[in-house]
Amino acid sequence: MSHILVTGAAGFIGFHVTSQLLAGGHRVTGIDNLNSHYSVQLKRDRLQLLQESEQFQFEEIDLADVAAFDRLFDGDPFDKVIHLAAEVGVRNSLLKPLEYVQSNVVGFVNLLEHCRQSQIAHLVYASSSSVYGANKKTPYATDDPVDHPVSLYAATKRADELIAHSYSHLYDLPTTGLRFFTVYGPWGRPDMAVHLFTKAILEGTPIKVFNHGNLKRDFTYVDDIVAGVLGVMEQIPQRSVPDSSLTPQELDRQTEAPYRLYNIGNHQPVGLSRLIEVIEQSVGQPAIRENYPMQPGDVLETYADISELQQATGFAPATSIEEGIDRFVEWYRSYYGTPQT
Repeated sequence: MSHILVTGAAGFIGFHVTSQLLAGGHRVTGIDNLNSHYSVQLKRDRLQLLQESEQFQFEEIDLADVAAFDRLFDGDPFDKVIHLAAEVGVRNSLLKPLEYVQSNVVGFVNLLEHCRQSQIAHLVYASSSSVYGANKKTPYATDDPVDHPVSLYAATKRADELIAHSYSHLYDLPTTGLRFFTVYGPWGRPDMAVHLFTKAILEGTPIKVFNHGNLKRDFTYVDDIVAGVLGVMEQIPQRSVPDSSLTPQELDRQTEAPYRLYNIGNHQPVGLSRLIEVIEQSVGQPAIRENYPMQPGDVLETYADISELQQATGFAPATSIEEGIDRFVEWYRSYYGTPQT
């Protein structure tokens, strides 16, 4: 089986992707810098489960560390790379802009350079729905304009897409970017809404409801995301010749490079108020809501057009918000325990 490098292996999606790769018989080398953006203990607990497999090796490495990447890529060669490491979150990027650029842009170029030099068969990397920024048209499609990011985080992810295209074009490095929509599920990040709301409801503390709950997100269960990532990994882009039957406008959106870009989401946006109701039902307790205005860098709705990914890989998210939240709450209670009242 293949030897896969997964960056951000101690992260939420990285942990689940690595688990599934190992279950499929692949050898996986995982890297992560174990930063303190959120609980390092949660990251270590994820790693502990992964390290039960003899097919998994972990290295604590920062994305921007060139010497560490030299050593990593000089070792046992990798067949493919799944790049999920990043400084994440819209709001935190407003507080730490230099850290976001260093990790998400400088670190990504470091990875691209090593993939190029090692002639990696396929680099799959995480982008974000946040690149759609101020767009009003929904559902978001990958050929929509993405020239108006409303957060630095979004700008770094759009920069990654553009830099990846240049490497695909110049060096025939096959790359596929995935614009993730809001991912949730067991082992999820503590700074995400599902986790924050569940914790507050169980503890009987207020939850902050921004824009009075009038927000929609394309919540996507992590198992569906993993299936999409692994399906994409097997679809290696090829250099192509533009279709002469296309209109000039359509040709402008095409590339000859071995480069692909897909939305990966649930295609079923859920209102924030509805999400809170589902968590209340699963937990069996009412929420204490405190309403707040919109936050800087936030958008009213995210909604993924996933038709291109469906056509390319058969991607078909199947987990309802009710089923997904039940699984998350069950994990939350098993991991954190139920607060004593």
